[in-house]
Amino acid sequence: MPLEFELCPGRMVGGAHPCFIIAEIGQNHQGDVEMAKKMIKMAKDCGADCAKFQKSELEHKFNKLALERPYNSKHSWGKTYGDHKRHLEFSHQQYRELQKYAEEVGIFFTASGMDEMAVEFLHELSVPFFKVASCDANNFPYLTAIAKKGRPLVVSSGMQSMETMRRVYNTVKEHNPNFCILQCTSAYPLDPENVNLRVISEFQKEFPDIPVGYSGHERGLYITLAAVGMGAKVVERHVTMDKSLKGNDHEASLEPKELAELVRAIRMVEAAFGSNIKQMIPCEKACQDKLGKCVVAKVAIPAGTPLSLAMLGVKVGEPKGVAPEEMDQLVGRTLRVGAEPDASITASMLG
Repeated sequence: MPLEFELCPGRMVGGAHPCFIIAEIGQNHQGDVEMAKKMIKMAKDCGADCAKFQKSELEHKFNKLALERPYNSKHSWGKTYGDHKRHLEFSHQQYRELQKYAEEVGIFFTASGMDEMAVEFLHELSVPFFKVASCDANNFPYLTAIAKKGRPLVVSSGMQSMETMRRVYNTVKEHNPNFCILQCTSAYPLDPENVNLRVISEFQKEFPDIPVGYSGHERGLYITLAAVGMGAKVVERHVTMDKSLKGNDHEASLEPKELAELVRAIRMVEAAFGSNIKQMIPCEKACQDKLGKCVVAKVAIPAGTPLSLAMLGVKVGEPKGVAPEEMDQLVGRTLRVGAEPDASITASMLG
């Protein structure tokens, strides 16, 4: 049984607990706090467990030249990459406002800390767990520092090798037992042939004592549902109010109707997991009564005649007789009363 731990107050992940669904708002809020609030409410209304953002302290995430380089993309919010990112970055006070709103709405709130100073702020904000973005999965000083904070971690694995992820596991495990790793491919949008869901199974083998999940950037719902079917215990999908909005992530995001359908479908799949015990269950009784087969006489069988397989057949019979899987056990036994051809052989007839 994979490790279970409390990811958020009162919300366990792993084992038989429901899949934890993260609505990744990221920076699809367009730098607008009111839109961010609408997206938090949308995530709650659609049934997601958590609304997640991305927090950066830009001078700590980027060097000076990276911030000053021209940014001429159709998705740009400024002449330089720094201007673009500053437009999309919320202040500390705005984050507190959003956190308070999420609490009022009734949904968990967190963010990816995109640099160590952002992590410090999120720790001060008392987010329930830290999300480690794929770009920091191989940033081992960062991983060590964030693991030592003691909050649960969700670690994405995009752009990394299995060798690196083994090192991630060992680094985090040394300081913090409460974490999970998500299979992720860092492309937006992601083509199906590059998803590599089989990595989920490999993670489950490599790291059997932690939950494994999936962070998806593909279009549609089917692949994420398949991940849940393979045992993903945490699922993250980007969300948007409108895929046509300006920004790199919108095209690979789910609109409200899609998110709501994904949540419903995940819960349906989880219900369908059911029991691992194979047996006839109560809902099958009506079908068994109507169509279940039993042992019948192929020929007239006088009372006292030792039974052979040549005398017996299997049909839908009335009344219900001996079950077909028990027919071999009838060989050599006798009937207390004779049976006409086509008659059910019932237990009460056996001598």
